[in-house]
Amino acid sequence: MSKTRLVSKANALIESSYTINLVAQRVIILAIIEAREQGTMSEVGGVHRIHASDYEKNFECDKTTAYRSLKSACESLYESEFVWTDKDAKGREKINKSRFVQRASYSEGGGYVEVMFGNDVIPLITRLSERYTEYELKQIKDLNSIYALRIFEILMQWNSLCKTPPIAIESLRSRLGIEEHQYKLMSDFKKRVLDHAIKEINDNTNITATYEQHKEGRKITGFTFKFKLKAQSKKAMDSERDANTPDMLTPLKMTDKQRGAFASKLSQMSELSSYAKQGEDYKQFAERIETELLDEKKQIFYISYLEKLGFEPS
Repeated sequence: MSKTRLVSKANALIESSYTINLVAQRVIILAIIEAREQGTMSEVGGVHRIHASDYEKNFECDKTTAYRSLKSACESLYESEFVWTDKDAKGREKINKSRFVQRASYSEGGGYVEVMFGNDVIPLITRLSERYTEYELKQIKDLNSIYALRIFEILMQWNSLCKTPPIAIESLRSRLGIEEHQYKLMSDFKKRVLDHAIKEINDNTNITATYEQHKEGRKITGFTFKFKLKAQSKKAMDSERDANTPDMLTPLKMTDKQRGAFASKLSQMSELSSYAKQGEDYKQFAERIETELLDEKKQIFYISYLEKLGFEPS
């Protein structure tokens, strides 16, 4: 059985705004995987080498295309920047602007690129935060549009729910790296970006996705995406399920202290933000989750999130 190669990104990076071409994005993904597999994810100044043979194998292209792609990526990576949002010490929203890499090098004779991630990127590609998204590299290998790849990552952020919250049109355009002068007409945006990306995702990944639009009057203000796992993928996942995976109907054994601690962390996960009731703050949301964790039926909903936070069911 081939080794599963996982891409892990903090949700802040998934939600960030940046303009980058498909090849450069692929190189960043391969560098993230290489860093993880080498155990150097959090190493400041760590250099990660991507060979043309690795690009060729993972994205199923010929050697000439792989070499040309790496060289092209190296030329654009250093100039690539991204904008992301977090909070300061007082909980106020803070907008940050930084570069993906400190250095990008290409060896003409060696057929490889070397990437040194920027200091701001490193925390966003590690599991230092409970808010992260993960997917298998093989799912995006046949996506040939940067918009399809970016939308797929947005969908994977909501993998356990199979539905995104409504995303405002301005936010979606920003996440997809669409500049102000591009696709200004909604008909162009839907046809050339959304419809094309969704078709690519449906044809080439393990999910089938759709979207619905939201309006205020006659104006489209945002979109919600829904998706489901393809039947063949479900069967494959069931057949590969580890014998040690706990039965989801088995009650979780948690102490009161654990329940309170995990409820607090769960309340702050962006994946669960849409489940907070209107007007409910983090503390109130955490208290409700803590109560729901006592209910065996409701525990099932939280199991995947608890595992992300490091909880190991007995």
